[in-house]
Amino acid sequence: MNLPAKRKRVPVHGVLLLDKPAGMSSTQALAKAKWLLNAEKAGHTGTLDPFATGLLPLCFGEATKFAQDLLEADKTYEATVQLGQATTTGDTEGEVIESRPVDFGREQVEAVLATFRGPILQVPPMYSALKRDGKPLYEYARAGVTLERDARAVTIHALELIEFSPPQLKLRVHCSKGTYIRVLGEDIGRALGCGAHLSALHRTGIAALSVGAACSLEQLESASAEARSSILLPVDALASTLPAIVLGDELLRRFLHGQRLSLVRETDWSGPASGRVRVLGASGHFAGTAHVNDDRLLVPERVLSTQVAAGGTR
Repeated sequence: MNLPAKRKRVPVHGVLLLDKPAGMSSTQALAKAKWLLNAEKAGHTGTLDPFATGLLPLCFGEATKFAQDLLEADKTYEATVQLGQATTTGDTEGEVIESRPVDFGREQVEAVLATFRGPILQVPPMYSALKRDGKPLYEYARAGVTLERDARAVTIHALELIEFSPPQLKLRVHCSKGTYIRVLGEDIGRALGCGAHLSALHRTGIAALSVGAACSLEQLESASAEARSSILLPVDALASTLPAIVLGDELLRRFLHGQRLSLVRETDWSGPASGRVRVLGASGHFAGTAHVNDDRLLVPERVLSTQVAAGGTR
C-alpha cells in the first residue's frame, strides 16, 4: 500500500493573532495553526487555560525570537466570577468544594474590588505550570499533594466591575505579567465571604495587541493558502512599539554579525539616548532588536538569521 507523501514544511515568518476557542489547549491551537500554514517553526507567547478564550499570539519562523516580549507584557481580560462556590482548581474544570450564600449588594462588591487595585500579593495556585523540583505544581495537585508557595508581587492596573448579577460578577482586568486571574477571582470571593471561582475568561489584549484584530481557527482554515499567509502580521509586530533605527548596508552587515556599533561615530541617529530599539535596513527590512547603552553603543539583542521585509511574511 502506498502511503501519502508527507507534506514538506516551508519557511513562514510572522505573527498570527489567534482568537482561541474554549476547550482547546494553547499547544493544540498552535499545532492546528502550524499545520494550516504548513510552517517549519512555531511557538506561542504564553498560554491560555483550555477553558479560556481570546487573544493568543502565535509566532512563526524568525518571529519566535521575539516571543519573550509578550511574556513580559501587561495583559487585559474580561472575567466572569461565579460567587458562592469554590472549586479545587479555581475555575469550571474543578470540583465544587464549598458553597455559601451570596447576600450582599453592589456597594460591597465595589468596596472589595478597590482593595485589589494597585500592587498586590498573590499565592500561585497549585493547578499551575510552575515547577518544583523539576515537576509542575499541577502534577502534585492531581496526586492530592499541596505544597507551600511563596506569595508573588503583581500589579492590578485597572479593575472594573462591568456587571453584577448575583451570583455572578463580570470584571475587566488590566494587570501585570504573572497575574493569575483565577487566583484574583478566588481572593475576591474570599474577601466577600462567599468563595468564588472563574466561570469564564476572555483575554482581550496583550500590550498593544487586541483580540479585535485576531482571527479564529475556522477563519484560518476556510481561507486559501495565499490568504492564510496574508493574515500574518510582520515579524517585527511584537517590537513595533520600539523606536526604529535605520542602518546602511555596511553597518547592517556588522550588526547582523553581532557587532556593537558606535552611534556617535557611525550614524546621525537622533533616537533615544538609551533603551531598546528595533533595527531596520535601508530597504525597510527588519533586522532585529538592540539596546542603546549609556555610551551610545548599539548593542545587538536578538538578530534575525535572514532579513525579513517589514510587512512581509516570508
